[in-house]
Amino acid sequence: MITLLGVGHVFDIGRSIRAEILARRPRVVALELDPIRYNALLNRAPRGRGLSPLALLAQFQIRIARQYGVEVGDEMVAAARAAQEIGAEIALIDQDSRAVLQRVWTDMSFRERGRLLASTVSGLFTRKERVEAELQRFYRDEAGFIQEFARELPTAKRILIDERDIAMAGTIRGLAESKGNVVAVVGEGHVDGLLHQLAGVPVQVVHLQQLRTPAAGPNASASVSVQL
Repeated sequence: MITLLGVGHVFDIGRSIRAEILARRPRVVALELDPIRYNALLNRAPRGRGLSPLALLAQFQIRIARQYGVEVGDEMVAAARAAQEIGAEIALIDQDSRAVLQRVWTDMSFRERGRLLASTVSGLFTRKERVEAELQRFYRDEAGFIQEFARELPTAKRILIDERDIAMAGTIRGLAESKGNVVAVVGEGHVDGLLHQLAGVPVQVVHLQQLRTPAAGPNASASVSVQL
């Protein structure tokens, strides 16, 4: 069985992630991380600063995450710790993030680069309320949201989403075939693509919206059922 947990890197969902992993007790917890990002999160290495698009994006994520009372990637750290708690294997299923982002920038047209720079700079002034509004728009029409992204930044869509969906799905499928029960913690924006790539395989999904909404009842804090 494969379970996909759709997450966002700036939200306070660590307890929900832990609860899902402890309840399912998988053989493997697969994380949408590469070794460098994984070690940086565990050691809380400083994120990039400067005026490059990637550094500006990192600063945007840091600022928004702190508005939610967390640090960027806390949900991945929670997943790794829960895996260790139950003795599950941790699998890092993403590609080298630096190489991927460099490819995106290199392959982009000048127009795409301009759009990305403008979007990244405007993001520095985005507040929590705007993030929530965009998230609700994503929930209402995920396909339309992704199509809009593809129209504006087709290279980024192809490399950051489509190609990574294919690669991660292949790894997840292989882990399930060789190890058994797998819980994969991936960005909510990858869930639909992974489901498409994993067609024919039993998959359960717990979406970001569910992870952010604790279940009612006395055990709500421990009993609960997007980002690139």
